[in-house]
This record gives sequence, structure tokens and C-alpha cells, in this order.
Amino acid sequence: MELATLLPLIPVGLLVGILIGCIGIGGVLLVPSLVYVGGMDVHIAIASCMFSYLFSGTIGAIEFAKRRSIRWSMCGWLFAGAMPGAYLGALGLPLIPGIVLELLVTCLILFVGVYALREDRAQGSQSIELSNIRLVAIGLLTGIGSALSGTGGPLLLVPILVWLHVPVLTAVGLSQVVQLPVAALASVGNFMHGSIDFAVGAGVAVLLMIGVALGARLAHNVSAATLKRMVAVALLAVGALLLARFGYQSLWIGVR
Repeated sequence: MELATLLPLIPVGLLVGILIGCIGIGGVLLVPSLVYVGGMDVHIAIASCMFSYLFSGTIGAIEFAKRRSIRWSMCGWLFAGAMPGAYLGALGLPLIPGIVLELLVTCLILFVGVYALREDRAQGSQSIELSNIRLVAIGLLTGIGSALSGTGGPLLLVPILVWLHVPVLTAVGLSQVVQLPVAALASVGNFMHGSIDFAVGAGVAVLLMIGVALGARLAHNVSAATLKRMVAVALLAVGALLLARFGYQSLWIGVR
């Protein structure tokens, strides 16, 4: 991409980084920005974004670990599912129509967004402990879905954990760590079977790292209730955006 094309993506990259660092959600905006603004092929855009999450995820994990917001006992089991899932997702990326995955992800995000808002207005619920088998299954689903959509992990992991009553700050902290094996294995798969634009990935990574560091500090300076409300509103906004894009793509295919 030319420099003039990249300039409008700078504020987008910073904003996405802040959102990922604060509420774990935001990566869904990157791929459409690279495709519709930068003119990249969607498969290359997804692969390049996954590569950039290696670096932004490291910064996020460090920031949350310094503040003791990561449940390390849950990470290993999530890794056990996320690592093979990310590689399988990268292998399946050229085979599965993006519109199918987008519809499934949209439904999940909208459901959890509404659920989180309703729960917030009610009395809330107690946190529960997840079994190791459930954590592996969640990791597998997160790995596959993230590699196929180029969202890095948090977009799927945070809604699932919030739905299962994991405290939101813990969910966001875990999402920072889990995106590392997801991004690593997906990048290996993309490098072997696809294509990564390393120059674009590196540029995006720099912007994300700055934003994630700022977002992580913001997440630890608001109340748990406020943070959960922010996650719920963000989920609904992202779900509405994906639903609108899904409708547009369906209409466009019908016209053609």
C-alpha cells in the first residue's frame, strides 16, 4: 500500500489498540479498514493482522500481568485449545466463505451484548469456576474463529467468558494472553499456506502496541461495573456494524 493510503489508517490503528487494551474488543475494525480503505485482499489483510497481534498481545499481557489481572491457572488450558484451533483456522481460511463465519460471529456478539446489559441492569451474578475441559473447548473455539476472522482472540473470548460469569477484568486480561498463541499459530499457518504482508503487519503492530498500553491503564482505572457496561455497549455496537455489513454483502451478491 502507498503512504497516502496508510495515513487514514493511523487513527484507526490507535483506536483499535486502545479498545483491545481496555475492553479486549476492537480488532474486528482492522480487517475492514485494511480492505476498504487500504485496498488489500481480505485474506492478506487477515493474515497481516494476525501477525501484528503477536506484538500488541505481548504489550497487553505485560500491562495486565503487572497489575495482577491475569488468572494464570486458566491460561494453560485455554492455550491447549487455542493453539491447534488457530492453526486449523489458518488452514481453513481459504476454504470457508467469510460471510458464513461473519454471520455466526455477529449472532454470538449480539447475544452476549444483550445478555451483559440485561445482567448489569439486574443484580448481576456470582463468578463461577470453569472446568479444564470447558476451558480447552473455549480455547479451541476462540482459536478457530479468530484465525478465520482475523480478530486475534479477544473478540470471541471476552464475550464467551462474560457470558459464563467470569469477571470482566479477568476476561480482558486472559484475552491479552490467549491472543499470543492464537496469533503465533495462525501466523505459522498463514506463512506456510497463505500470504502475510510483513510491512503492513509491522506498521499496524506499532500502532496497536501504543494503543493497547493506553487502553490497559484505562481498564484499571474504572470500576468493574463501568468496564462491564463498556464491554456490553461495545459488543452491541460491533454486532450492529457486522450485521449491517453482512446485509450489505448479501444485497450486493443478490444484485450481482
